[in-house]
Amino acid sequence: MGNSPVFKEWLNAFDNKNPFLIAGPCSAETEKQVLETAHLLKNTPTQVMRAGIWKPRTRPGNFEGIGKKALKWLQKAKQETGLLIATEVANPQHVDLALQHDVDILWIGARTTVSPFNVQEIAEALKDTKKIVLIKNPVNPDLELWLGAVERFYKQNITNIGVIHRGFSSYKKKKYRNIPEWQIAIDLQNRYPDLPLILDPSHIAGRRDLIFDLCQTALDLNYDGLMIETHPNPDKAWSDAKQQITPKKLSEITEKLQIRKKASKSSDFQKNLTTLREKVDSLDEEIMDSLIKRMQLAKEFGQIKKEHNVSILQNERWNMVLDKMIKHGKTGNLSEEFILKIFKAVHQESIEHQKHILHKK
Repeated sequence: MGNSPVFKEWLNAFDNKNPFLIAGPCSAETEKQVLETAHLLKNTPTQVMRAGIWKPRTRPGNFEGIGKKALKWLQKAKQETGLLIATEVANPQHVDLALQHDVDILWIGARTTVSPFNVQEIAEALKDTKKIVLIKNPVNPDLELWLGAVERFYKQNITNIGVIHRGFSSYKKKKYRNIPEWQIAIDLQNRYPDLPLILDPSHIAGRRDLIFDLCQTALDLNYDGLMIETHPNPDKAWSDAKQQITPKKLSEITEKLQIRKKASKSSDFQKNLTTLREKVDSLDEEIMDSLIKRMQLAKEFGQIKKEHNVSILQNERWNMVLDKMIKHGKTGNLSEEFILKIFKAVHQESIEHQKHILHKK
């Protein structure tokens, strides 16, 4: 996309004293529910009301949205409250209908972002639009695919763009419905610092009690906004009931959130920060030196295995190492997930070094 396009101009039109806030139900269920939600949200810091009109479900048979007639409910909510409105679009037909009903923000869902074909069709349908387009991360942790979707819209002369971080699917059951993988969002920020970044804590959490902590973490990582699923009666919601909160709870959460400064000019802060950074730099160099030595030993392992015609992978030994490191790491309050990531990466690099030795003629 060239040299850092300016994407945040649309965001600057909103109140920048507080995080940009999109809220509303997972699904538009009835006209009464949509209008009731809108009027309740009017009394919160919400700037945009969201609602799913078309719901791409993982498996058929679940509630898949009301469809286009719900767009009139959103339009009416906008007229009565002055809130902007947002919905997900998954194909050019959705785009046409959303534009006909004056939807202000269109977002691209995680299941759509994974398909460059679908993204391209939607981007072409929106060519030259001044509407705001928000692109959710793909289902799987793939930064290039996420940025590729952003670039497809940008190439259609669409500059009012932002991204939504909604977490990534994982086969294993975890604390979260979708694992955050914060580093991917940080990498995205580094690539395009001016690209507005919005957190969707509802889809990451999968349960309402985790939403506040996720929102605070996002603000601590300099996210620009939040999109939180909000319903007048969450327990009776037709979709994703466990991850939705009431408008009252939304107000409580936003009031408790702390917006921190990105830096401080205090001389004490700068001095202490410099001291700590020097210590970290020294430790990082030690870690790299240890990894270099570790891989030199991997080559020696490879040579011995080659001489004796022994396979690279020794499962019993590998499992013993993992178990030992997990126990050792926990004495320093390191999470098992963190330890596994590190040592799996080290093990994979070790295998590559041993492969090079074994395959060398």
